[in-house]
Amino acid sequence: MPHPSPQPASALPAWRHCGRDSSPEDLSGCQGAYVPGRTACLTHLAAAERDAYLAGLTPSSSIDHRGTSFTPSLLRDLIDALRDPATGRCRISTARFESATFEGDAWFQGVIFEGEAHFGSATFEGDAWFEEATFESDAWFHAAIFTGDAHFGSSDFTGDAHFSLTVFKGNAHFELTACKGDALFSSAAFKADAEFGWASFESDAHFGSVTFNGTARFLRATFEGRAWFNSTAFKGIAAFGSTNFTGDAVFGAAKFTGEAGFESASFTGDAEFGDATFQNVAQFEAATIQKDATFERVTFERLAILGPLVCAGKMKLSGAEFRGPVTLMLAARLLDCRRTRWSSTAELRLRYAVVVFAQAVFEYPLTIATEPRPFASSDGELSEAAFIGEPATVRMMYLDGVDAAHLVLSDVNLAMCHFTGTVHLDQIRLEGDCSFNRPPSATYWRHWRPVRFTQRRTLFEEHIWRSTQPAAVPGWNTRVSRDLYVGPAQLAPVYRALRKAFEDGKNEPGAADFYYGEMEMRRHDRTGPTRAERGLLHGYWLLSGYGLRASRALGWLAAAMLITIVLLMGFGLPDKDPKQEATGIVPSGGGRVTFEIEKNDPKNPTGLRVTGKRFEKALNVTLNSVVFRSSGQGLTTAGTYIEMASRVTEPILLGLAVLAVRSRVKR
Repeated sequence: MPHPSPQPASALPAWRHCGRDSSPEDLSGCQGAYVPGRTACLTHLAAAERDAYLAGLTPSSSIDHRGTSFTPSLLRDLIDALRDPATGRCRISTARFESATFEGDAWFQGVIFEGEAHFGSATFEGDAWFEEATFESDAWFHAAIFTGDAHFGSSDFTGDAHFSLTVFKGNAHFELTACKGDALFSSAAFKADAEFGWASFESDAHFGSVTFNGTARFLRATFEGRAWFNSTAFKGIAAFGSTNFTGDAVFGAAKFTGEAGFESASFTGDAEFGDATFQNVAQFEAATIQKDATFERVTFERLAILGPLVCAGKMKLSGAEFRGPVTLMLAARLLDCRRTRWSSTAELRLRYAVVVFAQAVFEYPLTIATEPRPFASSDGELSEAAFIGEPATVRMMYLDGVDAAHLVLSDVNLAMCHFTGTVHLDQIRLEGDCSFNRPPSATYWRHWRPVRFTQRRTLFEEHIWRSTQPAAVPGWNTRVSRDLYVGPAQLAPVYRALRKAFEDGKNEPGAADFYYGEMEMRRHDRTGPTRAERGLLHGYWLLSGYGLRASRALGWLAAAMLITIVLLMGFGLPDKDPKQEATGIVPSGGGRVTFEIEKNDPKNPTGLRVTGKRFEKALNVTLNSVVFRSSGQGLTTAGTYIEMASRVTEPILLGLAVLAVRSRVKR
């Protein structure tokens, strides 16, 4: 049933009214509706006529007293006339009290409104008592004014409860109230405290654009439908502890001036706080959200304690601004922090979450860490049933556009992280077990030759690049991609920055992997290095894996030694060791004798060359060449050059092997 619009004070009411007590300022006079069959309102009826009217009323009668002024005694007489003697409770069918004025306390306690109850634009100058009242149809209190306290505790609204534009100047008590229909409080104003503890809203509850000047308590309230608090102003404490939101909870653009407490709150649907402002402490300890939580463009001006809480869906913080210290303890599938601004210290302890941190700005140290154990509150561990079977490790996805100078990552999986575009990446701190991607571990055949990649820490961008190459082999990880293409020229500086970060953290073995990646990107870069430089890098890679693969250098050393031995046995060792000959002249006078000793030139071998003795000599020459020493063995001319070559190459290969071992054990 449509309700009449509130009438201005100077306008004539839409009903036939009494008109008594008119004044120059108000020519319409009393606006009380005619009592049926009379020409005056209930207030201005003669005593005999009033008694006759009240005597004619029976329980479940309909009454129409719009615009009427009620004193406490007159209202009591009316209620008593409608009281059911069998139950002792007043029963009213349709009640019309629009624009009525209740001069003292208004007692409707325990009244049963069987039809619609209309109190639109009514004024309650004292306390209004509707405790344990039952509204079996719609209840209209739109634009009503409660000057004193409004008591609706334990009342039951079967139909819709209309409190839009209502003004509560005193305390509003709705404890244990049950609303089976929609609860409409849009644009209402609560000047003092509003108590909704243990209230039950079985349908939608609309509190949009409401102003709570005092404390708003919804402790242990239940919202089975949607709860609308968009654009609501909480100027005092907002207490939603242990509140149960079965439907979506919408706090978009709400403003929390006082403390906001959502401890142990349960959100079965989505929790939406987009564009909200928290000017004081915001607490969400032990809260659980079974779907998505939206905090996009939210402003936290002071301390924010978001958790420990469990969000089975996505936690959206993109565009949020944290002006005070932040402690975020969260178990969620996705944490979206794009374009967030952190103006104070922040600690994010997470479980299960995939983290998106692109274009985030933070001016103080910010730590993102994997929490090894389930979160616990004062009531025990929080349930993580939604994540059974999933790894609890946090996975970082995007860091592009971030200044990493104050960023600390601890025990975070970086296998799918995009680092390209990160500023001051060399100053990032990686602690604990921060794992990276790996090349394919299997051996693949390409052009009839085996291909096996060196196992090392790799960037996800390298996986994307390698998977796009014409000769790419399977195994490069491309499961997550934003169609972002970067080449070796962009990846080399990223590897270089991460190498420096590991070196500054005294992790030389870890830095070696990123040095390898940097050299790989330089070797494959077709735009920067010259062909000669790329050739040198290719040789460096081939001989020793850029001085990082001892097995490769030792393999080449063994091959070089074997070749040297074979060449020496075949061409370098003479057939026989040259012998010295002495010749001299003895003067006839028996004077001084002079001997001239010459050594024969070594003769090239002609017979059997592969003998144990020749192998021993060749091995001796080769081993001395490795340590850059001369064996003193007589060699042929070819052998001399072979020894010279081995004394240059083999010590270099040995040095590369030693360098590779050192890079893996240095701390």
